[in-house]
Amino acid sequence: MSRAWFSQPLETVAVWWRIERRDGVTLGFTSHDRDLVFNGLRHRTAPGMIPSAVRKSATFEADSAEIAGALSHDSISEADLAVGRFDGARVTMGLVDWETLVAETLFAGSIGSVGREGAQFSAELASVKQQLLHEVVPRTSPSCRAEFCGEGCTLSVASYTHESMLSDVGGERQWVKVSGVAADDFAFGWLRPVDGGDAGVMLSIRAVEDDWLVLERPLAPGADAGLRVQLLEGCDHTVGTCAQRFGNAVNFQGEPYLPGNDLLTRYPVVQG
Repeated sequence: MSRAWFSQPLETVAVWWRIERRDGVTLGFTSHDRDLVFNGLRHRTAPGMIPSAVRKSATFEADSAEIAGALSHDSISEADLAVGRFDGARVTMGLVDWETLVAETLFAGSIGSVGREGAQFSAELASVKQQLLHEVVPRTSPSCRAEFCGEGCTLSVASYTHESMLSDVGGERQWVKVSGVAADDFAFGWLRPVDGGDAGVMLSIRAVEDDWLVLERPLAPGADAGLRVQLLEGCDHTVGTCAQRFGNAVNFQGEPYLPGNDLLTRYPVVQG
């Protein structure tokens, strides 16, 4: 039988949050004045974190919630928020009886956007109902819709992941050179530092210029030659690259030869 919350004049109830970041780190917090251990995780006391009203509906409209608080807990630092360690993290929120440790989940979703103002932060939470907004039947596209080494692509992440180290850093730490690999293979790929202030963070590689990898943002201060990194090769999602470089045209998730809307504006070509 589920617990009937707030049915008594005095209740031993606290709010809890569980945050699973994309880099594999899982954090637990509670509004109680001491740490609580349940569901296999220690939930650290964080009285400065305040949940807004959780709005749930029986319709297909997405539920919503928000967390606000002070940047006072060691597990949530301004630097981690700035580099995006919490962006897209999975979040569950609920109530727990701090005497019996009976817990119930009220909200499940992911962190949408994170805002910061002075010593305060706020995070908007998107419920799992957001997945209902995804198109069931994908739109046609001349380029591949699948994520490289993701669902539909079928290529192995391990086969195209390389371990190396930075040989040079420039452009205010946004341009890097990597030793022992061909830079052209990593256009539109990913770089993840193993050490330093960005350890565990996935940074997209926006372009390759003369053996320099141009990252989406500068690396954390202190990043220099010798920094260990993991690299995932990239793909431009064209059928030519899929067929010639990866030999994976059979799994190409696009329609490169389907006539587009410009078909009626094309002029005939005289063959002679």
